[in-house]
Amino acid sequence: MSQSWIRTENLTYSYQDDSTGEDQPVLHGIDLSIDRGEYIAIIGHNGSGKSTLAKLLNLVLEPTGGAIYVDGKNVSSPDMTDEDVFALRQKVGMVFQNPDNQLVATVVEEDVAFGPENLGVPSAEIRQRVDDALAMVGMTEYAKHEPHRLSGGQKQRVAIAGIIAMMPECMIFDESTAMLDPLGRREVLDTMEMLHREKNITIITITHHMDEAARADRIIVLDDGRILRDGTPEEIFSDPEPLIEAGLDVPQSASLIHRLRKQGIELPGKIGTPDDCLETICAVFEQ
Repeated sequence: MSQSWIRTENLTYSYQDDSTGEDQPVLHGIDLSIDRGEYIAIIGHNGSGKSTLAKLLNLVLEPTGGAIYVDGKNVSSPDMTDEDVFALRQKVGMVFQNPDNQLVATVVEEDVAFGPENLGVPSAEIRQRVDDALAMVGMTEYAKHEPHRLSGGQKQRVAIAGIIAMMPECMIFDESTAMLDPLGRREVLDTMEMLHREKNITIITITHHMDEAARADRIIVLDDGRILRDGTPEEIFSDPEPLIEAGLDVPQSASLIHRLRKQGIELPGKIGTPDDCLETICAVFEQ
């Protein structure tokens, strides 16, 4: 039985506009609960607040109101010390959009070792963590390579390995496939799903790719700093009008199933990913 692990209560965030001096609200009263081991996609149009929410969950940003709880602890409390924040970031790791911003060493294995070294992990254990993390993302053969000579997808996998080596319980991917080509995107998505499936790591991915969101167990839709919808891919994409009104696309396969259903064609089954849709359509013809 999973338990609620990350929770926000009336979470708000604003920044000060330098030109006017006025506060500009980004998030408005976000109430959210995330269980251990969930695979969640957060989607929304540009400026909807999804990346801001991700940075708040990792305390890269501090909320201007409300509370964030991780494992029962109020991590947004003003009583949080630097040590508390450090401990949180061991539990909740973050992979950013541009892998070059996370690579700090001139050799791949040294880069992966950077996090554990800063945690004070013994050398022998660091060596094992680095080897395990590189194997997990399929980058063992590149351990001695220079990161800047790798492809975008390979760099991102090294960045992911660096977080894995810190052994977090949750990983947040903030638009981590946005700068990658289709091959690189697939490599990173496969890695995310493997971490969720085999290591039971809680995955939170921020994305504007609807096909990526459809692979998650649960989708949270943000619209102008508020939660518009929260449900399974089937629940979210079976009613695409609210998404379209919020300026979002719908996966073509899900849109096809929706149009066929509106024509009165009985199509029971899932409609999240293209494979789901194919199975749903094939099931009708096999009857």
